[in-house]
Amino acid sequence: MAERDRLQLVIIIGSVRKGRFGPVVADWLASRAGRRHDFDVDIIDLATAWLPDVMSADRDALRPRAVQDLAPWLGAADAFVVVTPEYNQSFPAALKNAIDWYDEEWHAKPVAFVSYGGASSGLTAVAQLRQVFADVHAVTVRETVSFHNYWSSFGPDGLPLAREECDEAACKMFDRLGWWARALRRARAEEPYRLPGRHD
Repeated sequence: MAERDRLQLVIIIGSVRKGRFGPVVADWLASRAGRRHDFDVDIIDLATAWLPDVMSADRDALRPRAVQDLAPWLGAADAFVVVTPEYNQSFPAALKNAIDWYDEEWHAKPVAFVSYGGASSGLTAVAQLRQVFADVHAVTVRETVSFHNYWSSFGPDGLPLAREECDEAACKMFDRLGWWARALRRARAEEPYRLPGRHD
């Protein structure tokens, strides 16, 4: 595949809690994505993005420096994978904050999810995130990877114990994500995505 045809994939670690498990999941996921010929991979850790949690109601207000610094990384992405735990039947507040700080960076781009949790495997958080990303005009893919009782799902090497099963699930998710990323990149190139009532 030609270099210009490769897709920029951004993996977002959605939890900022001390002792969180997200980086372990994200590192495994990035290693799987790195084996493919169609993705260049970046990891964004919201714990080190330092996005402020207070924003102005004025849409034209100057965005804080941390928000401006992260914007080009999101804007250049062709696709996203959000790594999320489930906290109290939902997803982390820091993740919602990050989504809300941006607008056009999400438009007409595909988003996949890798979740982890207890009995629900984090899938309740994913169900809610699908609604949130739909409202910022992103496209969520059906295929997901989820970890039930995550604390007993990974070995000390940072790899899933059910390695073949998890690798296969990740491959299916990446295949679908890549399809949407290529289709939507072509569509945005042919016709820029604009919201009703907004004009450049």
